[in-house]
Parts: sequence; C-alpha cells; structure tokens
Amino acid sequence: MPEITIMPEEIKIPYEPGENLLEILLRAGAFVENPCNGRGVCGKCKIKHQKGLLPPFSEEEQSFLNAGEEDIGVRLSCMVEPREDITIELMQKEKEHDVLTTGFIPKFKKRPAIKKETFFLSPPTLENQIAYEDIMAFASEGGPADWRFLQHLPQNPGTCTAVYSGEKLIAVESGDTTGQMYGFAIDIGTTTVVVALIDLVTGEELGAEAAINAQKNYGLDVLTRIAYILEHPVFGRKQLQAAIVDSLNDMMRVLCESVGVDPGRIYEITVAANCTMLHLLLGVDAVGLGKAPYAPVFTRSKNIPAADLGLIASPGARVYCLPSVSAYIGADIVAGAYVAELDKQKDNVLFIDIGTNGEIVLSHQGRLLSCSCAAGPALEGMNISAGMRAAAGAIEDVKISPSGVELKVIGGKKPIGLCGSGILAAVRELLLHGLVRKNGAFVKKIILPGDDYRNNIMVEEGNKRSVRFAEQPEISITQGDVRQVQLAKGAILSGFHALLAKAGIPMDELDKVMIAGQFGAHLPEESLVGTGILPQGLEGKIVYIGNSSKTGAYIALMSVEARKEMEKLAKEMDYMELSASEGYQKLFVECLQFPYSRVRHQKSQAVGR
Repeated sequence: MPEITIMPEEIKIPYEPGENLLEILLRAGAFVENPCNGRGVCGKCKIKHQKGLLPPFSEEEQSFLNAGEEDIGVRLSCMVEPREDITIELMQKEKEHDVLTTGFIPKFKKRPAIKKETFFLSPPTLENQIAYEDIMAFASEGGPADWRFLQHLPQNPGTCTAVYSGEKLIAVESGDTTGQMYGFAIDIGTTTVVVALIDLVTGEELGAEAAINAQKNYGLDVLTRIAYILEHPVFGRKQLQAAIVDSLNDMMRVLCESVGVDPGRIYEITVAANCTMLHLLLGVDAVGLGKAPYAPVFTRSKNIPAADLGLIASPGARVYCLPSVSAYIGADIVAGAYVAELDKQKDNVLFIDIGTNGEIVLSHQGRLLSCSCAAGPALEGMNISAGMRAAAGAIEDVKISPSGVELKVIGGKKPIGLCGSGILAAVRELLLHGLVRKNGAFVKKIILPGDDYRNNIMVEEGNKRSVRFAEQPEISITQGDVRQVQLAKGAILSGFHALLAKAGIPMDELDKVMIAGQFGAHLPEESLVGTGILPQGLEGKIVYIGNSSKTGAYIALMSVEARKEMEKLAKEMDYMELSASEGYQKLFVECLQFPYSRVRHQKSQAVGR
C-alpha cells in the first residue's frame, strides 16, 4: 500500500491508490483549509508537492494557482489522486482564533433544574436483606431518571447526597456534596463553538473555552455538511456527530482541569445551536433541512442523558437542547430573542445575527416575525481570494487615503489575509473612494487621472481588475470578492425590508437594531451602513449584544422558568419563508445595489453615475 509522507514531521499515511488527496489528509486529521468541502470552487486546499509522481495539472487546477506556484509544486489537494509514494508539505497551520464568549445578560430568576439533598444511608442486614434501590426509594418517589443510576450507587453507610434533575433522581453520592454542583452552557455555531463551565450553586462562570467547529473539515456551511452526509450515507452522519462530540469533550476536559472540577460533578449541559447543528449533535438525519420544504425532524426542546451522546459528565447528567422555530430559525436565535427580551419590547426592534446565515427577528407590538437569509461564508472570511478567519495576521480594518492604505491587523503582525470585518471594511473603502460602482463593478483604470492616488493600489490585467492592499504575500480584493460581499448584502438587506413590509412598518419608524453573534460584534456601524448591509438612516440606532446564543444557554442552565419562557417564545415566533414571498426576487435584485459612491474626481463621477 503506498504512503503519503508529510514533511517536516515525516508523518506517514497509507492510502489506496485512486483516493482523493484531500480526503486522505482529512481522514488522517491533517489540517487543510477546505471551505467548499472538496468541490473545487474555493482554491484554498493547497499543499506543496516535494517527491513522487502526481497526475499533471488540469486547466481548472491551474486557474486557482498564483504566478509561480506551479513552479514550486503547489497543488490543490481536492483535484489530485495520487497513485504511489509521495512526499508533501502542508501550507497552512491551524491558528488561534478570537471567538466571542460574552454578551448582555438580562435579569432573570435563578433556579437551576439540578438540586441536591443529603440523607443518611442505613445498610441492609441479614434479617432485612433489602435491595439498595429500595432503601433509597424514599429519595426517588418518581423513580430514577435512568437505569444506569444503579451502576453508580454508593454502598457505604452514612451521609449521602441525592442529586435531582427536576423531580427525577439522577445520582446518589457518598458524603455531603451539596456545595459541588456544576454544568456547562454551550453555543454551537456553524463556524465557532463556545463552552462555559458554570457553578450551579452561585451562578458564576468559572471559565470558557472557544474553538472553531470541528465539523469544518466536512464543509464550512450547513448545506455543504448536509451534502457530505448525502455523499457518504453509510458513515457521514456518524462522522459529523463524532467530530462535534469529541471537540466538546476536549473543551470540557480542559475547563474542568483548569479549575479543578471533577467531571463527575457535572450534572447538566445546556445547548443553544442552529437547527442543523442540533440535528448533527444528536445524530439525527439532517438531510431534510437542505432541500424544500426544509422540514426538520424536530424543533422542540430536548432533555436527554448526556451518556447517550458520549459527553463527559456525571453518569446521570442531562443535556437540555433549547427549542427551535424552523429549519433556519434555530435555538440560537430563540436564545437571542429571549436575551434581547424581544417579546417585551414596546418599540419597533430588529434583531439580527449576522453569519453564514443571517437570521432576523422583528419585534412589533409584541409580535415576533422572523426570517433567514443565506448570506454565505464571505462575511466570515471564506469564499474570498485572500480570505481567512479572524486570527493573528488577519486584516480587520482598512482605510484608504491619498497618502496610501492603512491596515489594522489582528495581533499587530504582518498581514496574511482578510477576515470578515476586513473584507467588509475593504469594500466600504472601495465604495467610498469611487473604485466600485453602485452595481458592484470596478471602474476602469483608464478613467482615473494619471496622478490619482488610486492608481497606486488598482491593478488591471486585461479585463481583470483588483485592488491590492499588501504584497508578499499579495492581498487583494478582486471583482469576484466584491460580488461575494454583494450577494451577502443583498440577502441580508432584502430580509430586512421583507420583514418590515410584512409588518407594515416604514423604515423611519424602526427604533432600534440589535446585532448579535460572533461576527456581528466585530462590524462597526460605518461598515454596516457604508456597504449598505443596513440602510442609511439607522446610524445611532445600532446596539451590540454579543454572543446571545451562549448567554441564552447560560440562562437556561440556571433557570427552569426561563426554559419554559423560551419554549413559549419559540411557539409564538412566526416564520416567513423569503423565497416563497411575493415579489421577493425583485426585492433581492434591488438590494444588490451598493450605496452611491462618493467619488473624488470629475472623470470618475461621470462613470459612477
């Protein structure tokens, strides 16, 4: 069997001839950027070929390579099928990412579902050979929550502690452990995952861990992951479930070790996530979410044994999954709507979680109307020629002036790419300085005066135009990149207008816009309005509430009353399917137009109209 050797570590991976190189590497756990799940449309899964024979370049593969890359052996792993021993070098390293873990917390009544009570255990005798479960029957009038409870009964007489989830007995522990009650609040996003360790006695957050969703190897968006399951019907669903469960366990172990908490004292885990992520976590078929009529298997809240998912915790621990509304308004949005107190708002309030999908909820006179729009991964740094996630070296802001280009880079390091906020800032500046028209097309360089400062950054090669912000490595915004942002803008803005029209609210009667989520928290008002993602006139009305999904999971962990209110909220929230709305396609096309460019020179003004 031939082998692939990864240098410089000299890791050897056996494989069957004819297998796709990307799939071989992913199966072995190697890190390769793979936004499109091997479909050959993103051009990011590059490796450097060192030794051994590989098939010749195809025209399609060559189209993704920059000048000089072919000469040094750069290949796209999704387009290569090795046949013999080869040696390669990975060109990317998994980076630390800045993931938002905090957010606004409204007032709520703290009363966790988990509680503890002490009792005295008297042992059986020869005269009275009673079973241990019967000795403790008084502590469990409704019976234990799970038969596995019997596997962990203490058989030492003396003081013991009964652990309850609601009215159900889930554990009995030796000694008085009433001061040790812990749980995890988890936010599972398509891109990022946040896990927080909570002291259920005090409500204090003892620590939080954040990571990129481990399912990234199977696609960066929900539809690509669903497609992976369709393409791998035997093991695809299990792979995706194992990826997230293993990742959660790793994060939970790190948190427990960091603060000295015994995982056996973890009694409850609450999860807020979009509908697809919940299906994948529970190992439930998510294929129906990817095609009309987009019917989920479940939307109601779930309360199940943690052991059934293989999550580390007390043997009787429970997992509570918050409720969803529909296939594309998930528990993360229900959590956000609860945190934002949308059902209690007297003003006209728009809540939006901007990410791969843009979920929007409008609160109008106590009525909640929601929709979801496919913004795509461009606003999170993907599907962009120089795009990357928010990590050290990512450009997060751009300013263009006659004196040059000013870049703000995460970590203060040399720029290596553009994250989502940087891409949006770049397009904002291109519009501001008249390099991009309202229709999204670059202006022609010939219309710029010879001494125009914009000539220093605009590149024109034949019919291809781009704007270069940095060299070595080259970081540019291409026409295709602008189109990706334009499509995201059109999707979000059209959803915004559709909800307002449905509720009969004119734009000037909107009182507040609440922006939630990992990505939205990093988008300044000037970029949102400057690119037209949010309409002009909303300046000063935008409020950022942070990671409301994780906050909602925390509140659900700490309050059984809040759970009931969230479940009620999910049932009362109306959902509007944009694609089925009359006139939506026309609205979407109109929303693709960028705000009018503020051009600086007379010639470019003539073109920009």
